[in-house]
Amino acid sequence: MIHSRILVAALGLGLTFLGTITLAAPKSEVIPFWDSSDESNTTQIDHSEWQQLLDDYLEEHSSGINRFDYGALKENEEDFELLVDYLLRLSDLDPRSFAKAEQLPYWINFYNALTVYIVTERYPVKSIKDIKSGVFDFGPWNLKLATIQDQPITLNNIEHGILRPIWKDSRIHYALNCASLGCPNLATTVYRSDNIEELLEAGARAYINHPRGVTIKKNRLVVSSIYDWYRDEFEGNNEGVLAHLRKYADPKLAEQLKKFKKFKHEYDWKLNAP
Repeated sequence: MIHSRILVAALGLGLTFLGTITLAAPKSEVIPFWDSSDESNTTQIDHSEWQQLLDDYLEEHSSGINRFDYGALKENEEDFELLVDYLLRLSDLDPRSFAKAEQLPYWINFYNALTVYIVTERYPVKSIKDIKSGVFDFGPWNLKLATIQDQPITLNNIEHGILRPIWKDSRIHYALNCASLGCPNLATTVYRSDNIEELLEAGARAYINHPRGVTIKKNRLVVSSIYDWYRDEFEGNNEGVLAHLRKYADPKLAEQLKKFKKFKHEYDWKLNAP
């Protein structure tokens, strides 16, 4: 039995209608409750269960897009319970009692593990968009999946109410995985305070230098819809997006990007399953 603090989403109970179908990203607006820390606390949070699950179920695919075996995890009751136990252990912590440097990997790992949980719990699905928060919702991002310090937590809370407004780092988009082929990879290594800078930089370079991030087709530039949804985090205009892309592009691609001033965008929502 899954603990009551983690939503048994398949039952379809207790869902709150929180939005309508939209491709626009929610605004970055801080949830004040979470905007504090204890910088004197040097404790590191253990993410070993999550690392074990990544080792066992995440595949580095030849396409360059990592695949997660949700079906295999669903069939292995012991490992699925390990995922639930990990989420519950993180839920029992008060992230505000840790330093900001430790909070950042906490929330990123929590977001990614919650995403794997909700997809696995509802598997088989063709896309994460098939898992609805409400009748007219676009996906599961408004589902109340956990409770931390008596505060209900959704995926949108973590991304748009905590990570984006508190850290104001556009590279966070390369760390959060939405279980889709168009998304930046689910990293094979858990995020920790001592590796997060390296992983954020690697994630940006890997995504931008892969066709789902940036593609040039017959003199037309096509980029991931991430750069449209979150344009405000790239100076709010095409020039800012292109400057960001050139910063992380390999030399040949960076040179090609210099000739563009506008772009189209697209995104593949098919599930990142094997």
